[in-house]
Amino acid sequence: MEPMIKENLKAHISNNNSNSETILGLNTLLSNYQIYYQNLRALHWLIEGKQFFVLHEKYEEWYTEAAENIDEVAERILMIGGKPTHTLEDYLVDSEIKPIKNIYGAEEGIQVVYDNNKYLLEHFKKVLKEAEKADDEGTVDMMSGLIKNTEKRIWMLKSFLG
Repeated sequence: MEPMIKENLKAHISNNNSNSETILGLNTLLSNYQIYYQNLRALHWLIEGKQFFVLHEKYEEWYTEAAENIDEVAERILMIGGKPTHTLEDYLVDSEIKPIKNIYGAEEGIQVVYDNNKYLLEHFKKVLKEAEKADDEGTVDMMSGLIKNTEKRIWMLKSFLG
């Protein structure tokens, strides 16, 4: 994690919290999830071509799921003594997933979703390891579920891309 990002996130942790690394990881995840969510919204709005009906609906399914996961991550941060990042400015600074712009085609859009999910999967695994070190079973359980769902999505996206 870049030093500027880590410093920005440290403001959201109370002193001497045994879950500090987990909270840092969850806040980075929250920022990335927010950009992923917005990327899905953009793809949903802008999709054109023969795959329109299928992908328009699929993008909506995925951004709805992402919105629910965002809420769960933010609430988990609060449960373990942190404060979730909550501004667009913070999300843009802290996110390693980059916002997309002007993507209209099916394959290019699915490639974005695939790449974003690959990043999220790796980050879920990092947070899982930190949560295990902190003996934080709630976060471990959450990350395990996210890993399972994301691995399946990645498999499906890879199949779509051929």
